[in-house]
Amino acid sequence: MSDATGGQTLIQHHLLLCATPAKAKCCDPQEGAQTWEALKRLVRELDLENPSRPEGIVLRSKVDCLRVCDQGPVLLIWPEGIWYVGVTPERLEQIVHEHVLGGQPRWDWVLKHTPLARSNAPSMHANAALAAAPQVPD
Repeated sequence: MSDATGGQTLIQHHLLLCATPAKAKCCDPQEGAQTWEALKRLVRELDLENPSRPEGIVLRSKVDCLRVCDQGPVLLIWPEGIWYVGVTPERLEQIVHEHVLGGQPRWDWVLKHTPLARSNAPSMHANAALAAAPQVPD
């Protein structure tokens, strides 16, 4: 990904939301759609897709299935590999403000933590907080 000048655009986070699956196993489709609309609104209102953000942009993608077929909507945040469950529009707002912008995951809503395997993977600015956080069982 590059900006209009040909330089590379930094990516701070990529948020994958399983909210409107073809087979409604993980969540109520209406609640999922509301959460997706809330995510789009937040990203827009907070100007998180602005390539001029020094921290990098925040990408958002609606996915059909993250293979967690309950407790949805499910939100996966990369590069940390934090999996949130029960992501209502209200929880989503707190997750974006506290985790994405503040660097502090909401561990009480986390299903699992699956960090990238590469040792040179980008890390969030609060990597120390992740290292000190309790391990969430798989």
